[in-house]
Amino acid sequence: MNVAPAGFAIERDLPAGFAQFYLPLHRRFTPVQQALIKTRKDQLARAHAGELPDYLPPSEATTTAWHVELPRWCADQRNQMTGPADDAELCVKMLNSGAPGVMLDLEDSMANTWAHLMLGHRNIVSALYGELAYEDSKRGRTVAIEPSATVVWNRVRGLHLSQAGVITQTLTSASLFDLALLVFSLDYERLRHPLCIYIPKSESAEEAIWWKEVFDALLEAKGWERGSLKAMALIESHPIAYQMEEFLYNLREYIVGLNLGRWDYMASLIHFNIADPDWVLPDRNTIPFDVPFFQRVRTVMPELAHKHGALAIGGMTALYPSREDAELNARALAVLERDKANEAACLMDGAWTGHPDQNAIAVAQFPFPNQLKKRPQLETNRPDLRPAPRGVGSTTIDGTRAAVRTVIRYRNGVLEGRGASLLDGYMEDLATDRIYRLMIAQRLRYPGNYSPESLATTFDQELDRIVAELPDDAGAASRDRYRRAREISEHMISSGTFDPT
Repeated sequence: MNVAPAGFAIERDLPAGFAQFYLPLHRRFTPVQQALIKTRKDQLARAHAGELPDYLPPSEATTTAWHVELPRWCADQRNQMTGPADDAELCVKMLNSGAPGVMLDLEDSMANTWAHLMLGHRNIVSALYGELAYEDSKRGRTVAIEPSATVVWNRVRGLHLSQAGVITQTLTSASLFDLALLVFSLDYERLRHPLCIYIPKSESAEEAIWWKEVFDALLEAKGWERGSLKAMALIESHPIAYQMEEFLYNLREYIVGLNLGRWDYMASLIHFNIADPDWVLPDRNTIPFDVPFFQRVRTVMPELAHKHGALAIGGMTALYPSREDAELNARALAVLERDKANEAACLMDGAWTGHPDQNAIAVAQFPFPNQLKKRPQLETNRPDLRPAPRGVGSTTIDGTRAAVRTVIRYRNGVLEGRGASLLDGYMEDLATDRIYRLMIAQRLRYPGNYSPESLATTFDQELDRIVAELPDDAGAASRDRYRRAREISEHMISSGTFDPT
């Protein structure tokens, strides 16, 4: 859990006046956040007992005509580049890439520590003002943000996370803290467009009401006019996929679109179906991009979003381009083109990428400015969203060992202060780590020719392999950090810690 440093005082160590601004919000909204966390745990427990997520009964949200407001300035979101907010160089490069949208991330791609969080907040404010810059040591110059029409989105931490140390002897909602600190710190007159928030990790339409009421309260407390804040929401948990239309309805004054956060969605699918032996996930990188458990969400999302005038945005392609390896670069860009063409064929309006070299290819796959006027011809807008991955990809012991190596190396990156790491050509963040931890746990539960005899022995062997491959000048601290990463990763699996933390 993210903890403010020892001796921290909210009145002294955050902007003057923030304590008076925040504490009433905390008293009102943190108890509701805690209740929503309990509801999530109860729903997961019911799923493991056989009561799996399903669609809600018909309601005003699904049976009446209503529309969201999609402002012209964000109507084109054919590519949204995403990256950690604490990396100023990457933020500037993304904002100068020409992408229609850029999402600065305080969540999955950033280490959840106080120092990185505060740096991320400072970078976001500077980026929103157009002032963020970095020193290019190779060229001996300062690189700043160039003026553009790029929409800057900001992903705050999810409802499942709490922030410690800000208020004495109590936890506060990390989502609320991030939102409040951003709104309080910003001079709205200096923004090019309304403040744009990405909502992560939602699990029910009820949670949209929490976000709406927080947005309402922040605008009132800051004295901002209606329309000063807009949002998009990630569909990256299995239960929320059954409530997309209701979620949009509950947040209709603020929301402009939905995004299929497919890697976290895959993790959530395993988590909710972990009691089902048919849901043993194949080796991740052998799963085709159009696998049915993705494709069905990918086709129904544009139907429900376009029905109400909202955008539908596709997910991230993990294979990363390389400016040093021509073969890898060509493969990565070819995979990107096929992936985004598939999303466009499903009537998505855009996608996510993580590297400036991906922008032009991603944008080219989608009609300008969006596909809102198109509706897919579906047999039903309530399809089965749990088609098991039988006969898909490969399920091997080598895939299990690769997963073990990945979680060790990813956790080592977190210990070094990185929330995302380039591993074997793939840009991996917390979602990948979570997928692999769940995949390993499920393979241990249902042994086959893809399951190790012992989790501890497999972790030992893969750690030995990682350490043996370190450069000769790797010091004792580096080796000890890998050992610590191995201990944390194995403990998370053996203890059943699978929430995105």
